[in-house]
Amino acid sequence: MVYTVVIGLEIHIELKTKTKMFCSCLNDPNEKHPNLNICPICLGHPGTLPVINQEAVRKTIKTGLALNSDIPSISKFDRKNYFYPDLPKGYQISQYDMPLCQNGYLEIDGRRIRIRRIHLEEDTGRLFHEKEHSLVDFNRAGIPLMELVTEPDLRSAKEARKFAEELQLILRYLDVSDAEMEKGQMRVEVNISLAKKSKGKVQKLGTKVEIKNLNSFRAVERAIEYEIERQTKNLNTRKKIFQETRGWDDERGVTTSQREKEEAHDYRYFPEPDLPPIYITPETINEIRVEIPEFPSQKRKRFKREYELDEKSIEVFVQNKDLGEYFEKVISELPPKLSRENLLKLIKLTSNYIITDLQGLLRGASVVGEDFLITPENFAEFITLIYEGKISSKIAKMVLEEMFKRGADPSQIIEERGLVQITDQTEIEQIIEEVVAENQKAVEDFKKGKKTAFQYLIGQVMAKTGGKANPQKIKEVLPKFLK
Repeated sequence: MVYTVVIGLEIHIELKTKTKMFCSCLNDPNEKHPNLNICPICLGHPGTLPVINQEAVRKTIKTGLALNSDIPSISKFDRKNYFYPDLPKGYQISQYDMPLCQNGYLEIDGRRIRIRRIHLEEDTGRLFHEKEHSLVDFNRAGIPLMELVTEPDLRSAKEARKFAEELQLILRYLDVSDAEMEKGQMRVEVNISLAKKSKGKVQKLGTKVEIKNLNSFRAVERAIEYEIERQTKNLNTRKKIFQETRGWDDERGVTTSQREKEEAHDYRYFPEPDLPPIYITPETINEIRVEIPEFPSQKRKRFKREYELDEKSIEVFVQNKDLGEYFEKVISELPPKLSRENLLKLIKLTSNYIITDLQGLLRGASVVGEDFLITPENFAEFITLIYEGKISSKIAKMVLEEMFKRGADPSQIIEERGLVQITDQTEIEQIIEEVVAENQKAVEDFKKGKKTAFQYLIGQVMAKTGGKANPQKIKEVLPKFLK
């Protein structure tokens, strides 16, 4: 039997706000001291009243607009009732039938993945399980939590992973969340079923299974692949697929049964009586819309069109937004009135040095902040010196390291350290003559047709001049001494 894989995602995202969702406690997910950022409201003490965090509402709407969603004029909060040790009130303030965003989509490889809804709720506390007991930290309880639910439009593990990765990028571009999965700021849950297919058409959707505990993109992809294999095997041997929640065991690479899946009515949703409805005006939507920056997908197309970079380089600048912005600032400082051909050569050179040499010096650090000392103007001057042949690639590495340490301008470093490139032909000829005399075996090898001997001799000239000789000049002059 042939099956079609049907996948939907539920993704929880912790929002970057100063305070929690319904109280004035600090929203600090990195706080290491347990139960520090808490108050009677987020602990659910009797008699307390919640107040809506307006910043969280605006950031959810901003996300919805970025994902092509409809923003209704009225939204409201609901109580989702269930009992668990990390939920101090015995219910979670969430949204049910009137979410802030609905009917959106995100394109992945030219295919629209529909987004059913994006709603806002409060996060729960965090449990720590010891051998004989469990501990609970309520620092996370009440943090604004945005939940995005897709339609079951995804058809493979790879596509699901790509959706989550692109969503993370968009959230970071919007500056609504850092969305770091390893810190729990973005949590992915997968709903998956196998549908029977006959004569090219889906006959009937299969039983849906939910997978939790996915804390990396790799885990998302692996868990789906495993579950496809498990369900296919069960269906082919006529074993029943149960509607349940399964956990992902990353070490063993398997999903394991946790509990039967609850239906929405099991949560006994009803309107939150302590919070008023949210009225969203067209003026508010327009205000938020103008705050939306260029999207990753738009940047990819623009970088290809304007800079003609290869896809791999473009992806580096798209994934690292700060590095991409720094690259563009450097480009804006390159010499004016260049031909398109020469400008593209400088752009390619800039891209190569930023992606390889500069990132090597950064070692994961950012180009944003007081610790990074190389201005775009100085980097553009550095690139121009290389392009004009005033410094060799070997000298360029030395100059860039010095720029990184001190923030000095490249011309100053070259002058201070006597690194000006040797371009005088007479001087180069003299050095080449010495090198040829000292390396007769390499000269003989070259005459026998060994091309590597020529490169070896160039290297010897560069070494003798401390990297200051112009490589192009050496290539032009050296053959005269090898006849």
